[in-house]
Amino acid sequence: MAEKLDTIIAGEIALSKDPGGSMKKWREIFGISQTELAEYLDVSSSTISDYEGGRRKSPGIAVVARLVQSLLSLDEKRGGKIRKQLEKDFKPKEDVFDTHEFTASLNGKVFAEKIGATCVANPGRLKETSVYGYTVIDSLKVILDVPVHEYMQLYGKTPERALVFQHVETGRSPLIAVKIGRFSTDMRPNIVVLHGLAHDKVDPIAVKIAESEKIPLLTTEMPIEEVVKGLKRFEP
Repeated sequence: MAEKLDTIIAGEIALSKDPGGSMKKWREIFGISQTELAEYLDVSSSTISDYEGGRRKSPGIAVVARLVQSLLSLDEKRGGKIRKQLEKDFKPKEDVFDTHEFTASLNGKVFAEKIGATCVANPGRLKETSVYGYTVIDSLKVILDVPVHEYMQLYGKTPERALVFQHVETGRSPLIAVKIGRFSTDMRPNIVVLHGLAHDKVDPIAVKIAESEKIPLLTTEMPIEEVVKGLKRFEP
């Protein structure tokens, strides 16, 4: 868990409504000046200033990841004091998600049928996909309360599973979270389910992310109790 501190910081910046402000906050937490960071990144100090002040277009995930690694590397040269202190403060929030494992693989198409789902992205990949478990996730709590490094716990024993997001409004935030997690940890689910959302209400951005990540995206309005009941017999 500790080695995923970079994922926490990158996730907060990428999901922030003010990425530049978040970048500045983390730089100051590490006690690193704009000049020092700019020199390490081999860019001008004005570039860092423009990002932090919102005068430059919000950086992409690759830029954010590079920036975060720079903060950690500079801190490491000073003995890693800030990193060690931050890692002490992270507490898992296991009440946010509930993992379940299967006794054997379950075909993606069968999984979708069991939960009364509609596939809104990559339907052709569904029948070729297998899952070995699923995780029920409270989307609101994940976005608001859980550091991105704890997303690793969503995957239980294997990433070859379905992530079932509850309390979904449009589906955009869960897919962004999945994308960030994949970029930072090289892990991604085999299926994503948006629970309680009609298939025609899914945000087009969510669909595009699912398509780019090659993940079948499902929606279901079946009560979560029935979803769990329908999959129970596949569990140990």
